[in-house]
Amino acid sequence: MLAPNDFGLLGIALLALSTLEIFSQTGFRAALIQKKENIESYLDTAWTVSAIRGIVLFLILYLSSPIISKFFNSSQAMLVIKVISISILLSGFRNIGILFFQKELEFKKQFIYEFSATIVDLTVAISLSFILRNVWALVWGILAANFVRFVMSYVLLPYRPKFKIQKEKFKDLFGFGKWVLGSGILVFLTTQGDDIFVGKMLGVTTLGFYQMAYMLSNLPATEITHVISRVTFPAYSKLQEDLPRIKEAYLNVLHLIAFISVPLAGGIFILVPDFTKIFIGEKWMPMVPVVQVLVLAGLIRSIAATTGPIFHGVGKPKINTMWQTIRLIVLIALIYPLSMRWSIMGTSLAVIISIFVATIGFSFEVIKITKCGAGNFGKLIILPLINGGLMVLIIFVLKSSIQLNGFLKFFFLIGVGFMSYIFVTYLFDKFLNYGIQKLIKERLSVA
Repeated sequence: MLAPNDFGLLGIALLALSTLEIFSQTGFRAALIQKKENIESYLDTAWTVSAIRGIVLFLILYLSSPIISKFFNSSQAMLVIKVISISILLSGFRNIGILFFQKELEFKKQFIYEFSATIVDLTVAISLSFILRNVWALVWGILAANFVRFVMSYVLLPYRPKFKIQKEKFKDLFGFGKWVLGSGILVFLTTQGDDIFVGKMLGVTTLGFYQMAYMLSNLPATEITHVISRVTFPAYSKLQEDLPRIKEAYLNVLHLIAFISVPLAGGIFILVPDFTKIFIGEKWMPMVPVVQVLVLAGLIRSIAATTGPIFHGVGKPKINTMWQTIRLIVLIALIYPLSMRWSIMGTSLAVIISIFVATIGFSFEVIKITKCGAGNFGKLIILPLINGGLMVLIIFVLKSSIQLNGFLKFFFLIGVGFMSYIFVTYLFDKFLNYGIQKLIKERLSVA
């Protein structure tokens, strides 16, 4: 129902919003989660700064919308940017107490908070897409979700913040937060800089293709790894002085994420042509080769994303900042020549090379900090990669040999791929001491 141009318009608005948010973030939330002592005396200062920041950013984004739309050569984007700017205001006044969901590992409340907003976003966006059939269906869905997050932050928590800034508390939080700010800016430039480049140099419609490709291909990193990472950061913070337990916890997280991310990435790689034809439509087929390149980048990201919570949790966010800087340098060096030669396929190649270089550094640092050993680290990644490769090969052979069509063939291939992955996992557990069954049983018993 929606065209690539619609997603491109929304992408411009979200890029503008993300740029302001990232370049002005305080890092206070991460600092409060990392602190071992009682943090209640810091909350009013943190919330007041957040509220003031929200007001200022809202005004900046609203007033600069004509300039941003002119930069991207899209007059249609101006009104979209103005409306989307309201979400910054809502975020700024959100109850700061929601960080306790992460700090105290209150997963039930965190789930209710996130899930309620997601359901509202989907309901509003899908319903309005039938009526409006344009970008505004997506815009109203995002605003509705942010409004629900704002309301739920006060419904789920008894704490009520007050306008108050204490100078000493501010300085204390900023001491840790400045590295989170630096790392956040670099992460933004490396993950959103390609979008800005594509939108400016290759056009709004091409940006729509690229962002859809990026979203589909990065499901292992964004929907699995980052959710787990938000949980592991506060857990590592509580264990920061107990190296053996940090080592065990990190290897368990890496074990689980590699086990889940590899088959997801492999499935997307081999089945994205069928998925696009069936669920999105022929008009989106030009993005398929881009998805197949970016899904490899997404898989690498899912491994790299396990390291950030370790660096923050043990109080060393500077490491993350350093390697994100290296990643950005590689991306800047490659993105223009490759994109000008091969359009968004070239952009994708620049992205995957920069991620690969940085992930080598992240892996080296996390092995050194946790003392988990390169052998243990490598085993937990290589075995699922072998398993995932076999799964992809089986699906590839079946795709060209079975006579089923459409939905039936698509879901049959998913089922066969899943069963083959589980069977080989069983063999790895039995003969190579892979240990994933034991880990899953332990996690379920804790849950």
